[in-house]
Amino acid sequence: MARELRVPRFLAALPAPVRWLALPLALTCTVVVLLGSWSAPAKIEVPEPAPKAAGYCRALAAALPQELLGHARKDPTPASPYVAAWASSPRTVLRCGVDRPEELNGPAAGDLSPTVNDVTWWQQKLDDGGYRFTSTMRKAYVEITVPSGAFTNPLDPVSALSDLVKANIP
Repeated sequence: MARELRVPRFLAALPAPVRWLALPLALTCTVVVLLGSWSAPAKIEVPEPAPKAAGYCRALAAALPQELLGHARKDPTPASPYVAAWASSPRTVLRCGVDRPEELNGPAAGDLSPTVNDVTWWQQKLDDGGYRFTSTMRKAYVEITVPSGAFTNPLDPVSALSDLVKANIP
C-alpha cells in the first residue's frame, strides 16, 4: 500500500516550480544567515604617530619576530609599519605610535605599573577579560593588546617584546 504524499495547503496553492525551489531556497537562506553571523576579526585602528615617533616605530616593526610564543604573525590588511598581530583568533596586537592614554592624566597615573626588562608598562583590564599594556616614559607609546585566553599569563607577550621596545624606542 503506497502512502500518499501530502503537500501542505499553503504550498499546494503555489505553482509546481515554486514548490520545488522552496526547500533549496530555505537551506540557502539558512547558510547565508549562519555565515553572516560569524564575526570577522575586529578591525584594528592604525595609529598616526608624529614624524619622530614614526621613525622609532618603523625600526621596531623591522625588528619584530615572525612568531610570538608559538603564534605566527598575521598582520592585518592593509599592512602598516605601526601595527603587528600574532595568531588569528584571538590575536595579540602591537600598535606603535599610539596617543598617550587619557587615563594617565588622572588618578590612574599612580597605579602600579609592571617594569619588564627596563620598560614600564601601564596596564588596563579590558571588558572582555583581556589586557592592554601601554609603554610609558618612551619617545613613542607602544600598545600591546592581549586578549583573554591567548596566553596563560597576559604578561608573557609583553616580556617577549620588551627587549625589542627597549632597543628601538629610547
